[in-house]
Amino acid sequence: MVSDLMEQVRFWIQEIMTALGYPGIALIMLVENLFPPIPSELVMPLAGFLIAEGIFSFPGAIFAGTLGSVLGAVVLYYIGMIAGEPLVRPFFRRYGKWFLLSEQDLDKALDTFTRHGDVMVFTGRVIPLIRSLISLPAGMNRMPLPRFLLLTTLGSAIWTTLLTVAGYILGANWGRVVEFISSYQKLVIAALALAVALFVVRRVMALRARRQVA
Repeated sequence: MVSDLMEQVRFWIQEIMTALGYPGIALIMLVENLFPPIPSELVMPLAGFLIAEGIFSFPGAIFAGTLGSVLGAVVLYYIGMIAGEPLVRPFFRRYGKWFLLSEQDLDKALDTFTRHGDVMVFTGRVIPLIRSLISLPAGMNRMPLPRFLLLTTLGSAIWTTLLTVAGYILGANWGRVVEFISSYQKLVIAALALAVALFVVRRVMALRARRQVA
Protein backbone atom coordinates (compact mmCIF):
# COMPACT_ATOMS: atom_id res chain seq x y z
CA MET A 1 0.00 0.00 0.00
CA VAL A 2 2.71 2.48 1.03
CA SER A 3 5.00 1.37 -1.81
CA ASP A 4 2.16 1.87 -4.31
CA LEU A 5 1.53 5.36 -2.96
CA MET A 6 5.22 6.25 -3.22
CA GLU A 7 5.28 4.95 -6.78
CA GLN A 8 2.34 7.20 -7.63
CA VAL A 9 4.09 10.18 -6.02
CA ARG A 10 7.24 9.38 -7.98
CA PHE A 11 5.27 9.25 -11.24
CA TRP A 12 3.53 12.54 -10.39
CA ILE A 13 6.87 14.22 -9.62
CA GLN A 14 8.43 13.01 -12.84
CA GLU A 15 5.46 14.21 -14.89
CA ILE A 16 5.63 17.71 -13.40
CA MET A 17 9.40 17.97 -13.82
CA THR A 18 9.39 16.84 -17.44
CA ALA A 19 6.42 19.08 -18.27
CA LEU A 20 7.49 22.27 -16.48
CA GLY A 21 11.27 21.91 -16.42
CA TYR A 22 13.16 23.96 -13.84
CA PRO A 23 10.04 25.74 -12.54
CA GLY A 24 8.62 22.26 -11.91
CA ILE A 25 11.61 21.37 -9.72
CA ALA A 26 11.21 24.61 -7.75
CA LEU A 27 7.46 24.07 -7.36
CA ILE A 28 7.79 20.51 -6.09
CA MET A 29 10.56 21.45 -3.64
CA LEU A 30 8.41 24.31 -2.34
CA VAL A 31 5.48 21.93 -1.79
CA GLU A 32 7.85 19.35 -0.25
CA ASN A 33 8.82 21.85 2.46
CA LEU A 34 5.18 22.54 3.31
CA PHE A 35 4.08 18.91 3.10
CA PRO A 36 6.99 16.71 4.27
CA PRO A 37 5.29 13.46 3.13
CA ILE A 38 6.46 14.53 -0.35
CA PRO A 39 10.15 13.66 0.09
CA SER A 40 12.96 15.68 -1.48
CA GLU A 41 14.85 12.42 -1.92
CA LEU A 42 12.41 11.62 -4.71
CA VAL A 43 12.84 14.99 -6.40
CA MET A 44 16.51 15.93 -6.61
CA PRO A 45 17.94 12.45 -7.35
CA LEU A 46 15.47 12.25 -10.25
CA ALA A 47 16.74 15.66 -11.37
CA GLY A 48 20.27 14.23 -11.20
CA PHE A 49 19.23 11.31 -13.40
CA LEU A 50 17.64 13.71 -15.89
CA ILE A 51 20.89 15.70 -15.92
CA ALA A 52 22.68 12.52 -16.97
CA GLU A 53 20.05 12.15 -19.69
CA GLY A 54 20.83 15.66 -20.95
CA ILE A 55 17.46 17.15 -19.99
CA PHE A 56 18.66 19.42 -17.17
CA SER A 57 21.94 21.05 -16.21
CA PHE A 58 23.60 20.88 -12.80
CA PRO A 59 23.49 24.66 -12.10
CA GLY A 60 19.87 24.96 -13.23
CA ALA A 61 18.60 21.96 -11.27
CA ILE A 62 20.44 22.87 -8.07
CA PHE A 63 19.35 26.52 -8.31
CA ALA A 64 15.71 25.52 -8.89
CA GLY A 65 15.75 22.98 -6.06
CA THR A 66 17.36 25.42 -3.65
CA LEU A 67 14.98 28.20 -4.64
CA GLY A 68 11.94 26.01 -4.02
CA SER A 69 13.28 24.90 -0.64
CA VAL A 70 13.96 28.48 0.45
CA LEU A 71 10.54 29.71 -0.65
CA GLY A 72 8.86 26.91 1.27
CA ALA A 73 10.98 27.67 4.32
CA VAL A 74 9.99 31.35 4.16
CA VAL A 75 6.29 30.42 4.17
CA LEU A 76 6.81 28.33 7.33
CA TYR A 77 8.95 31.10 8.84
CA TYR A 78 6.06 33.57 8.56
CA ILE A 79 3.59 30.99 9.87
CA GLY A 80 5.82 30.63 12.92
CA MET A 81 6.10 34.40 13.27
CA ILE A 82 2.39 35.17 12.92
CA ALA A 83 0.71 32.17 14.53
CA GLY A 84 3.42 30.59 16.67
CA GLU A 85 3.52 32.58 19.89
CA PRO A 86 -0.23 33.37 20.12
CA LEU A 87 -1.11 29.70 19.67
CA VAL A 88 1.78 27.84 21.29
CA ARG A 89 2.09 29.78 24.54
CA PRO A 90 -1.61 29.47 25.52
CA PHE A 91 -1.38 25.76 24.67
CA PHE A 92 1.62 25.32 26.99
CA ARG A 93 -0.09 27.35 29.70
CA ARG A 94 -3.35 25.40 29.55
CA TYR A 95 -2.44 21.88 28.45
CA GLY A 96 1.31 21.65 28.97
CA LYS A 97 1.02 19.77 32.25
CA TRP A 98 -0.59 16.84 30.46
CA PHE A 99 2.61 16.52 28.40
CA LEU A 100 4.94 17.16 31.37
CA LEU A 101 5.66 20.60 29.91
CA SER A 102 5.35 24.10 31.30
CA GLU A 103 5.47 27.65 30.01
CA GLN A 104 9.00 27.83 31.42
CA ASP A 105 10.00 24.96 29.11
CA LEU A 106 8.82 27.01 26.15
CA ASP A 107 10.85 29.99 27.35
CA LYS A 108 13.92 27.77 27.72
CA ALA A 109 13.44 26.40 24.23
CA LEU A 110 13.15 29.88 22.76
CA ASP A 111 16.19 31.01 24.73
CA THR A 112 18.17 28.03 23.40
CA PHE A 113 17.14 28.98 19.88
CA THR A 114 18.24 32.55 20.52
CA ARG A 115 21.72 31.32 21.50
CA HIS A 116 22.13 28.51 18.97
CA GLY A 117 19.61 29.34 16.28
CA ASP A 118 22.17 29.89 13.53
CA VAL A 119 23.60 26.39 13.89
CA MET A 120 20.15 24.84 14.29
CA VAL A 121 18.75 26.45 11.12
CA PHE A 122 21.83 25.65 9.03
CA THR A 123 22.28 22.03 10.12
CA GLY A 124 18.54 21.43 10.30
CA ARG A 125 18.28 21.81 6.52
CA VAL A 126 20.12 18.52 5.99
CA ILE A 127 18.17 16.48 8.56
CA PRO A 128 14.98 14.71 7.43
CA LEU A 129 11.81 15.79 9.29
CA ILE A 130 13.71 18.63 10.95
CA ARG A 131 14.54 20.43 7.69
CA SER A 132 10.99 21.74 7.27
CA LEU A 133 10.01 22.20 10.90
CA ILE A 134 13.10 24.23 11.85
CA SER A 135 11.62 27.25 10.04
CA LEU A 136 8.75 27.48 12.54
CA PRO A 137 10.82 28.25 15.68
CA ALA A 138 12.97 30.59 13.58
CA GLY A 139 9.89 32.64 12.77
CA MET A 140 8.46 32.29 16.24
CA ASN A 141 11.70 33.56 17.73
CA ARG A 142 11.83 36.47 15.26
CA MET A 143 15.21 35.48 13.77
CA PRO A 144 16.21 38.34 11.43
CA LEU A 145 14.95 37.43 7.97
CA PRO A 146 18.22 38.17 6.10
CA ARG A 147 20.14 35.85 8.44
CA PHE A 148 17.44 33.19 8.15
CA LEU A 149 17.55 33.42 4.36
CA LEU A 150 21.34 33.15 4.26
CA LEU A 151 21.51 30.11 6.54
CA THR A 152 18.54 28.42 4.89
CA THR A 153 19.94 29.00 1.41
CA LEU A 154 23.34 27.58 2.33
CA GLY A 155 21.89 24.51 4.06
CA SER A 156 19.34 23.91 1.29
CA ALA A 157 22.00 24.24 -1.41
CA ILE A 158 24.12 21.59 0.29
CA TRP A 159 21.16 19.21 0.63
CA THR A 160 19.94 19.63 -2.95
CA THR A 161 23.48 19.31 -4.32
CA LEU A 162 24.13 16.06 -2.45
CA LEU A 163 20.87 14.51 -3.63
CA THR A 164 21.35 15.71 -7.20
CA VAL A 165 24.90 14.38 -7.43
CA ALA A 166 23.77 11.05 -5.96
CA GLY A 167 21.05 10.75 -8.60
CA TYR A 168 23.51 11.66 -11.35
CA ILE A 169 26.03 9.03 -10.21
CA LEU A 170 23.42 6.28 -9.79
CA GLY A 171 21.75 7.04 -13.11
CA ALA A 172 18.79 4.75 -13.73
CA ASN A 173 19.19 3.43 -10.18
CA TRP A 174 18.60 6.90 -8.70
CA GLY A 175 15.72 5.48 -6.63
CA ARG A 176 18.26 3.79 -4.37
CA VAL A 177 18.84 7.20 -2.78
CA VAL A 178 15.39 6.83 -1.22
CA GLU A 179 16.49 3.63 0.52
CA PHE A 180 19.59 5.31 1.97
CA ILE A 181 17.68 8.40 3.13
CA SER A 182 15.01 6.15 4.63
CA SER A 183 17.66 4.47 6.81
CA TYR A 184 19.06 7.91 7.72
CA GLN A 185 15.55 9.08 8.63
CA LYS A 186 15.00 6.06 10.87
CA LEU A 187 18.16 6.95 12.79
CA VAL A 188 16.89 10.51 13.22
CA ILE A 189 13.52 9.26 14.47
CA ALA A 190 15.22 6.85 16.88
CA ALA A 191 17.43 9.65 18.22
CA LEU A 192 14.41 11.93 18.70
CA ALA A 193 12.46 9.15 20.41
CA LEU A 194 15.38 8.51 22.76
CA ALA A 195 15.64 12.21 23.57
CA VAL A 196 11.90 12.37 24.33
CA ALA A 197 12.12 9.26 26.51
CA LEU A 198 15.03 10.70 28.49
CA PHE A 199 13.16 13.98 28.93
CA VAL A 200 10.06 12.17 30.24
CA VAL A 201 12.10 10.05 32.67
CA ARG A 202 13.93 13.09 34.03
CA ARG A 203 10.73 15.10 34.35
CA VAL A 204 8.88 12.27 36.14
CA MET A 205 11.79 11.80 38.55
CA ALA A 206 11.86 15.54 39.24
CA LEU A 207 8.13 15.59 39.98
CA ARG A 208 8.43 12.64 42.36
CA ALA A 209 11.33 14.33 44.16
CA ARG A 210 9.24 17.50 44.65
CA ARG A 211 6.32 15.51 46.05
CA GLN A 212 8.58 13.72 48.50
CA VAL A 213 10.00 17.02 49.73
CA ALA A 214 6.49 18.48 50.06
